[in-house]
Amino acid sequence: MARRHIRVVGAMLHNAEGRYLITQRPPKATLPLLWEFPGGRVEEGEGDEQALAREIREEMGVEVEVLEQALHTQHEYPSYDIDFRVYRCRLVSPESDIHHLRVHDHRWVSLDEMADYRFPDADAKTLAKLLDLEG
Repeated sequence: MARRHIRVVGAMLHNAEGRYLITQRPPKATLPLLWEFPGGRVEEGEGDEQALAREIREEMGVEVEVLEQALHTQHEYPSYDIDFRVYRCRLVSPESDIHHLRVHDHRWVSLDEMADYRFPDADAKTLAKLLDLEG
């Protein structure tokens, strides 16, 4: 049987204090309660930017402007492969409240604080690249 290949997009959102937004996966989701960059799967017929803006809106009820791609990584899980692209994003209205529509929780964290959170393997790879890029 052929392996599934899933294209996933994530948002690198940071606030005026230079802290990055991470979200916690719901308790009943795959990889429950792990932390990740907000985002999700690219659906059939969608572009990355479209998918990312839709996922952020569905998960947290906020609008983002998707900017340039910052990172790209691939990861093989036991039964599927992830093609993961992270884009720099900006909140359209920085004063907007983040709602937990399809996320369990969220935090604004510094790069140093990210080590205190457990990420899925694909996100952890991306985080290592981010630390090299921003560090």
